[in-house]
Amino acid sequence: MKIYLAVTAALLSFYIHSQNCSNKLVGKVVDFHDGSPIIDATVYIEALNSYKITDEQGRFQFNDLCEGEIELTISHLNCETKTFNVTIDGNTAKSFALEHHIQELQLIEVTGVTNKKLTTSAQESLLKEKTITKYSALSIGDALKEVPGVSSINTGNSIVKPMINGMHSSRVLIVNNGVRMQDQEWGIEHAPNIDVNTAGQISVIKGSGTLAFGGDAIGGVVVIKPSKMVTVDSLYGTTTVTGQSNGRGYNLNSSLTKTTAKGWYYNIQGNYKRNGDYRSPDYFLTNTASKSYGYSGGFGYKSLERGLDVFYSRLQNEIGILRSSHIGNIEDLVIAINSQEPTVIEDFDYTITAPKQDVNHQLLKINLYERFRSFGRLSLQYDFQNNHRLEYDVRVGNDRNKSALDLRLKTHTLSADLKVDSDNTLEYNFGLMGRYQNNFANPDTGVRRLIPDYDKYEFGTYATAVYQLNDKTSIDAGMRYDFVRIDAKKFYQTSRWEERNYQEDFGDLIIEDFGTQILVNPVFNYHNLSASTGLNYAFSDSSEVLFQYALSSRAPNPSELFSDGLHHSAARIELGDLRLQQEVSNRVGGSYNYKSSDFGFNIEAYYNYINDFIYLEPIGIEATIRGAFPVWNYRQNNADFFGIDLSANYSVLENVTLTNNTSFIQANDLDNNRPLIDIPPITIINGLTVSKPKWNDLSLSLKSEWVLEQQNFPDNNFEAYIPTTEENVLVDISSPPPAYHLVHLYSEATFKISKTSELKTSLSVTNLFNTNYRAYLNRLRYFADDVGTNVLLQIQFNY
Repeated sequence: MKIYLAVTAALLSFYIHSQNCSNKLVGKVVDFHDGSPIIDATVYIEALNSYKITDEQGRFQFNDLCEGEIELTISHLNCETKTFNVTIDGNTAKSFALEHHIQELQLIEVTGVTNKKLTTSAQESLLKEKTITKYSALSIGDALKEVPGVSSINTGNSIVKPMINGMHSSRVLIVNNGVRMQDQEWGIEHAPNIDVNTAGQISVIKGSGTLAFGGDAIGGVVVIKPSKMVTVDSLYGTTTVTGQSNGRGYNLNSSLTKTTAKGWYYNIQGNYKRNGDYRSPDYFLTNTASKSYGYSGGFGYKSLERGLDVFYSRLQNEIGILRSSHIGNIEDLVIAINSQEPTVIEDFDYTITAPKQDVNHQLLKINLYERFRSFGRLSLQYDFQNNHRLEYDVRVGNDRNKSALDLRLKTHTLSADLKVDSDNTLEYNFGLMGRYQNNFANPDTGVRRLIPDYDKYEFGTYATAVYQLNDKTSIDAGMRYDFVRIDAKKFYQTSRWEERNYQEDFGDLIIEDFGTQILVNPVFNYHNLSASTGLNYAFSDSSEVLFQYALSSRAPNPSELFSDGLHHSAARIELGDLRLQQEVSNRVGGSYNYKSSDFGFNIEAYYNYINDFIYLEPIGIEATIRGAFPVWNYRQNNADFFGIDLSANYSVLENVTLTNNTSFIQANDLDNNRPLIDIPPITIINGLTVSKPKWNDLSLSLKSEWVLEQQNFPDNNFEAYIPTTEENVLVDISSPPPAYHLVHLYSEATFKISKTSELKTSLSVTNLFNTNYRAYLNRLRYFADDVGTNVLLQIQFNY
């Protein structure tokens, strides 16, 4: 045994002394982001209990290292500590990269949102999670009205479509979790299919200042982002319960998130909402009940170098439309306009009957990204959307439960975006996008199809740059090209084809002539060019000025081109025009921002000149087998929009703040020298907020909302013959309702339950004094007053 131990010790000693332990490791620690050296980083080899500090070039050196694998731990005050395994094989040189802005990233993860604007010089506003939570039981359109210059065009109280500086529908892009929404957005009565409870931050960008999302955002872009995932081992969630008096409604939303320190995360969320008939100050609004449910889920992985994000959501909305708004003919419309009350008033009910909408929207997104050291980030994305829209009219017999409109829209999109940000003063962005869309209009409704079957192909590419000229000045510029091809097949009544003189211009589109109707195959190609440039100059840390010019182009949508028939949920005949060309917008905007500890002020001014602006306007009446209906026709003229949005806040005392939001806009049809239809009136909103942080973060707010009467509107009134009275009467569909003033109340408090959980409660009262009013931009203003007082109680449990 002694001989064995002696031999073993001798061999071990020989191996140790024969191993080369005179190697050097020369290293350099750099910023992963831009390759710049990181100074004063600590480099530690635990096995040798040895450490070095990087010099001004980010370099370090270890001597007398043995061959083999060693473990290095590198740390820095502003960086995440990382461990590297290095193989020593002779003298070794190696570079190590850390993310030098990790403190910023950790702050984002702790707060859950970025609170960072997406643009440099565009007129952009942010809605944070605290504000969004107040609208858990309402819609995304209601939440967006917190931003000056953003209003809505409504169909009753449940269908709320956002307007930015007087424009809506296809001129306002909505990007939800990185996906541009494709949900039949062309319709005024088509609200966005988005659950507001999935939003962690909302950016509202006025004008087409963000070319990455599209060049056709003549009105603006709404970017909805989820809350950021925390890269720690954690399990957290939120449950919100809301009840409201008007409509006797209730809402339940809950979400649960699991995150890991290795970067993996998982999230699920669900929402259920139910409302009965709303009530105006004097009567119930029969058949305005609604029901909504949705769920979403996702998982992914994120690290500094690469990441994956998979997301799926489904939202189902069933929305009743005021029963009195269903008119059988022009005489019903005249009676409704001249009546002070709806023609149908029944007791409260949760039942939803025709007329109504039933809309299902599904969204799937898969996103991958890879960061390249000292270069930038490449992301690839595929997304799919399936939108199924059913609209029900009041029908009898075997068709009473059959929809009058049945549209299914499927959209596939592939995109690639490259950000080159290795230079701290200059950032480039490049992107490619390809999209295919198919619309199927079910012919089994038994009703003439309003929108035809079509295939739509899109290709887009863009390039943008942001240059930080100095500490005070940054400039940006970009260009985008989009190709749009629409291939449709549509039946026209021969009489309509001839009435609109299509034979001369589009006779070659005819596939087959059936005598009383013809089948045509319109194929239209559009080439759209968009561009923007802007400047941001900071006078100081508290004030800045922004200027931007944006050129944007928008191809006409299928509704504007092909609408042809009775739109049952709108109770009007809508006529598109195959001759419509793309719109071209030239928008100039400027802003001044000032912010101090007790005072904040922001003023935004803009002018937008639009060539060939497309709008829908009434032109008269037309007789059908169901009776006479108003005819609304898509027209195209040159137009301009100009306006001012102002917001201010002033802390009168330490815990008392005054706020003001004021918006003014005017828009004109330049070819006919008259105002445009459906433009928001002047709105002035003043607020008073009293807060006591020591009293469980208690906050009390009183809001005064003045909406002036719209004085600038086109005269689209027309005369109609009423058979029952055998006389011609004036149908006044143009005159706006009078001005109105509403008062709202909001209060909230937070109660700490434990170290990791809290309970937030809020109580709000809208239309505090139960004021009778009719909003100019509510399409149902002809038939009934808007809703009266509504008390909402919300309880949110964060755990």
